[in-house]
Amino acid sequence: MTAEGTRWTPKAIACMAVSSFGGLGLAPVAPGTFGTLGGVLIAWLLSGTPNFLVSALVAALVLYVLGRAVAPWAEAHAGKDPGFFVVDEVIGYLVTVAWVGGPTLLSLFVAFVVFRFFDIAKPPPVKRFERIPGGDGILLDDVVAGIYGLGVMALLRTFFLEPSAWTLGVDGGGVVGSLAAFSASLL
Repeated sequence: MTAEGTRWTPKAIACMAVSSFGGLGLAPVAPGTFGTLGGVLIAWLLSGTPNFLVSALVAALVLYVLGRAVAPWAEAHAGKDPGFFVVDEVIGYLVTVAWVGGPTLLSLFVAFVVFRFFDIAKPPPVKRFERIPGGDGILLDDVVAGIYGLGVMALLRTFFLEPSAWTLGVDGGGVVGSLAAFSASLL
């Protein structure tokens, strides 16, 4: 079931925009993967902020509140946990990259792969959170998948690559710093 029969009022358009994260969830294939790209974009845009951890968690919290608010509309128009509802993937990805210091392009990419793995595989107890009714059931499984992803990212950062290749550090550096760190990690 899809939202095809929906009357596109301003409220319905706003609900679809939030739940599909600006239309990313309307991709004809792999909407969850496309939706996760919205999280990559937010993390990348926030990468040069003075306090990336706080910025990423505030963004995730705001999106959670919005996602929870539009979830009843999405389920009423397209059934339980509809495919176009991808704001949960954005939130889960932001949890995966939530650490002190903005992420580099390398860490954004690795976090994307790690988060998608946990979101698709749904190891225990991730799948159990889907059974919670309403918006929390749609959102929380991705939050928990994001926590798993954050754990793996922390291990990778600690044991397999110099930490400076994973984060931009306290002074930020934005996109230029991210490209420089990524380039340096390849050498």
